[in-house]
Amino acid sequence: MKIKTLSTTEARARLGDIVSEVHTSGIGVVIGRRDEPLAVLVSFPRAYNRDLSELTNINAYSKSFDFLADEPDLYSRADLKKKYV
Repeated sequence: MKIKTLSTTEARARLGDIVSEVHTSGIGVVIGRRDEPLAVLVSFPRAYNRDLSELTNINAYSKSFDFLADEPDLYSRADLKKKYV
C-alpha cells in the first residue's frame, strides 16, 4: 500500500476531513511541497501511557512500525539481554 501524499494547499483546504480520515483508517498521510515530503500526519494511538512523551506513545502504541513485522529478527532476546541488561 502506498501512503497518500498531499500538497500543503490541499491539506490546508481539507484539514478537518484529512484528520478524520487518518484517525478512522489508521493510515498516515504525507504532506509536502513541490514533490518534496515535509511532514507526516498519523493517528494518535487510542491506548497510550500519559507518563511517556507523545512521540514515544506513537511509536509504542500505534501501528507505525507494523511494516517491520515481516522483517527477520537480527538479534535474539538473549543477544539483547547480554548486551543491554
